[in-house]
Amino acid sequence: MADQLIECVPNFSEGRDPGLIKQITDQIEGVDGVTLLDVDLGAATHRTVVTMVGKPDAVIQAAVRAGRKAKELIDMSKHRGEHPRFGAMDVCPLVPVANITMDQTVTFAHTLGKRLGDEVGISGYFYEHAAKQEKRSNLATCRAGEYEALAERLKDAEWKTDFGPGTFDPKYGVTAVGARDFLVAYNVNLNTTSTRRANAIAFDIREKGRIKTEGGTPGGKAVLDAAGNKVWQPGSLKCVKGIGWFIKEYGVAQISMNLTNLSVTPVHVAFDECCERARDRGIRVTGSELVGLIPLAAMLDAGRYFLRKQQRSLGVSDSELIKIAVKSMGLDELYPFKSEEKIIEYAIADKSTKKLVDMTVAGFVHESASESKAPGGGSVSAALGAMGAAMATMVANLSAHKRGWDDRWEEFSRWAEKGKACHDELLRLIDEDTNAFNRIVVAWGLPSGSDTEKAAKKKAIQDATKGAIEVPLRVMEVALESMEVAKAMAEIGLKASVSDAGVAALAARSAVMGAFLNVKINAADVKDKAWIDDVLKRGSKMQERSITCETEILGIVDAKV
Repeated sequence: MADQLIECVPNFSEGRDPGLIKQITDQIEGVDGVTLLDVDLGAATHRTVVTMVGKPDAVIQAAVRAGRKAKELIDMSKHRGEHPRFGAMDVCPLVPVANITMDQTVTFAHTLGKRLGDEVGISGYFYEHAAKQEKRSNLATCRAGEYEALAERLKDAEWKTDFGPGTFDPKYGVTAVGARDFLVAYNVNLNTTSTRRANAIAFDIREKGRIKTEGGTPGGKAVLDAAGNKVWQPGSLKCVKGIGWFIKEYGVAQISMNLTNLSVTPVHVAFDECCERARDRGIRVTGSELVGLIPLAAMLDAGRYFLRKQQRSLGVSDSELIKIAVKSMGLDELYPFKSEEKIIEYAIADKSTKKLVDMTVAGFVHESASESKAPGGGSVSAALGAMGAAMATMVANLSAHKRGWDDRWEEFSRWAEKGKACHDELLRLIDEDTNAFNRIVVAWGLPSGSDTEKAAKKKAIQDATKGAIEVPLRVMEVALESMEVAKAMAEIGLKASVSDAGVAALAARSAVMGAFLNVKINAADVKDKAWIDDVLKRGSKMQERSITCETEILGIVDAKV
């Protein structure tokens, strides 16, 4: 069963002393099973956002240690900064990342709060999904009045803390522990130094909006409802929290946002809305920054969004999509944007394992020629298929960009995206085929002293052998699918590149046939005859279809070259 993973994003009320923050992050890095992903210090906000990920128990242990060290080192009575705060470790949210539900994450948040209270003497509140009272679900409500109001607030029974002693600690304050969906902290840079104007734009877009006034004039008399409460005028974007502030270290005002649901308001939509609202107020957006990490899908979606606005093909590499997103939103304006540090999937990737796909072409060829049993024919077949799919994708991308075919860019873009999906999957299967072979080797090495061990070993060998068949079978499926793109490009694509569509067909057919050889050589070792008979029938049909497709595509190519 895959490991459960949660992300933890503690925010500390210290952003000007890197040495102090390092003492805190050292506590985190000292816990096995936790990866420290990002440490983002902000001098003007006097706040550091730390991001870590790992198994729940390990993450909780790291958060407790970090809270203890923050209590030792940070003095809130002397703290001043732009960002709202009420504690040394101001907030400590947990975020489900993989193989874990929100309900389970809430349970871990409650465990974390209890441990902070019992073991460290820290008091605090549960917020967002972890809130035990509805009114405490909103962090801003919990933090109302900030540190300066805390002493009086804690005397109010209505604001008794959810964990810890509940008394006012003038040096530490309190902590808010939460369970929330993935949140992206995102700041948009403006060509102004005016906090008031940045705030005005933030109020235009944030979901909460601003207090409605008579005549709509800033600072005017507030409109009241029948109960005498102030009426709020919602902003233009859902699931967005925002304020404006001035960042002295960069000399610019920013719209600082928390995007709490990227499926509702993605980062690129927030950026464009800021641009439009700023323009209405005579201000220009100059760039933006991500505080902490962002999911890969969000960056790829942004790249596609801006390519679509340019009427360019979307079937380009992930690295190109990320580059387009970074340049379009100016994410590198204040400092370089490093994908390996800012994109969560890249940051947590296991860099210790050598991957075949990361080799040079020469390196892959030499490794294939070596005495090592892997990579073998399955990995090479996947590589052939990936190259064939890439060739078909290239023709689609070139066709989408051809002068005079501007009205057909979407047609070719769809083909390019299909080809890209194929070559990305086949690239993954290069290493997966070798991994499948290695699992067979491991299974054969299991102990077999007792009857129980013999039975377990036998089952492990059968499971691993089936896995070693399923991988090349998937190579066949995907390579065959890529031939649809190759045929379409031979028929309707750029005529000058029709030979490349032919090469795509040759490579794809070879990938199918080569992968089928790997299926068949492992078939004799499978005891489940019904299962293997079905696999061989499916493989045979795919091989026949690939040969037919190759003949059809080469016929089209030969007629045009």
